Amino acid sequence: NVRFDAFVRATGYVTVAERVPRAEDFPAVPQENLVAGSAVFTPPQHAVPLDNQFQWWSYIKGADWRHPLGPESSIVGKDQFPAVHIAFEDAVAYAQWAGKRLPTEAEWELAAGGRLSGKVFPWGNDFRAQGQWMANTHQGHFPDHDTGADHHTGIAPVGLFAPNGYGLHDVAGNVWEWVSDW
Repeated sequence: NVRFDAFVRATGYVTVAERVPRAEDFPAVPQENLVAGSAVFTPPQHAVPLDNQFQWWSYIKGADWRHPLGPESSIVGKDQFPAVHIAFEDAVAYAQWAGKRLPTEAEWELAAGGRLSGKVFPWGNDFRAQGQWMANTHQGHFPDHDTGADHHTGIAPVGLFAPNGYGLHDVAGNVWEWVSDW
């Protein structure tokens, strides 16, 4: 968040989630539904079949990188958390501002593997290496109950878990990443 905030302050950039969707891009959507916002993970109150992601993802008016759970939430005290509600074009703009680019999917896969070839996870084949949590993941029953056994329910600050063989943190778990190709 702190780095994305520096980008926004330096450039005045407005993310996709902060913009009102255009009617011409969504012709079947009623005008009253064209509001700035983003999809927020909202655990259901009970177990649900996993065939309909709309049971745990909800479009929340006013959700964006500054307000990750909606307009009443904030990132205050979450400088070291990953920025969320970042669309592809937002990620590209940030990377260009930082003098970088998004990796290709193949580059990301190689980097995420951390010098381990043919392993299930960036740290090896066991989900928990020697009984230790290696990434921030959902524990418990998905999507309705995250036990927080890794000491985090939902998103965690970056860099808390051991780096992979290339020294990269959070290449598994926590939040999704963008790549430059399909």
